[in-house]
Amino acid sequence: MNKVADLPTTRKSWRIDEIVELFELPFADLIHRAQTVHREHFDPNAVQVSTLLSIKTGGCSEDCGYCPQSAHHDAGVENQKLLDVDEVIAAARAAKESGASRFCMGAAWRSPKQRDLEPVLKMIAEVKALGLETCATLGMLKDGQANRLKDAGLDYYNHNLDTAPEFYGEVIGTRTYQDRLDTLEQVRDAGMNVCCGGIVGMGESRLQRAGLIAQLANMETPPESVPINLLTQVEGTPLYGTEALDEIEFVRTIAAARITMPESHVRLSAGRGQMSDATQALCFIAGANSIFYGEKLLTTGNPDTEADRQLFDKLGIHPE
Repeated sequence: MNKVADLPTTRKSWRIDEIVELFELPFADLIHRAQTVHREHFDPNAVQVSTLLSIKTGGCSEDCGYCPQSAHHDAGVENQKLLDVDEVIAAARAAKESGASRFCMGAAWRSPKQRDLEPVLKMIAEVKALGLETCATLGMLKDGQANRLKDAGLDYYNHNLDTAPEFYGEVIGTRTYQDRLDTLEQVRDAGMNVCCGGIVGMGESRLQRAGLIAQLANMETPPESVPINLLTQVEGTPLYGTEALDEIEFVRTIAAARITMPESHVRLSAGRGQMSDATQALCFIAGANSIFYGEKLLTTGNPDTEADRQLFDKLGIHPE
């Protein structure tokens, strides 16, 4: 019996056990299926390129066990107030010149205060005026804030689920899973695109990785952008010292995301700095078609733009 043939090509909803079956396929069969789905919906040699800038760093009141910006952890991150609008626009202009098509702004807030939102709205409008797509991750949104972000020109709002509901309490205690879902609902109601994914390698089981993918794939409208992050361990955070996730298991996660969310951009996100070119190549073959471009992801390292250009050249990949 061919397990690949037994699993339907397209689905509107996925049970967790069905996603576990994907993970358990022979690697060649899983990659073949993921690549087939990918080619049905995307140019297999095109990758969407984003740049992420931390516009406000450190001092976050959340206790996320992976995050060096949490005020609960001593990870050596220096607090930085909100950047000036001119600094952000200069960074956005440089990102565009380097080949990025989307510019993402991240602020270490539990939730933005109204006074914090005003300069961010100006940043969004001016980045949009440069001809870039705009994305922001600012924490939980209060009533009306998603609409204001949309009106300023925000294209995508990032708010990750991080992990499966069953594992969430092992990582975060200051914000509930429902809090995250509520913010995503506000983003959808405002008419913005959703950027939502998670982090793997935090000590979760394969079943829980499948549970995260099920949560994402079974949304009424799956996220347009799905960042799959490999835990970047930072000394001083509770998850420092967690056993590293096997790289083939990470590739399997990318493939499962591609198969279950065929029309979404699957972003190879945090953790690329610790991956070989070969592992990244496997991720692209498995259906990843978006990356963050630049030397830093908020406060952790990322391959520099020249290294990415060289990798793209080796693989015959071009920016979308």
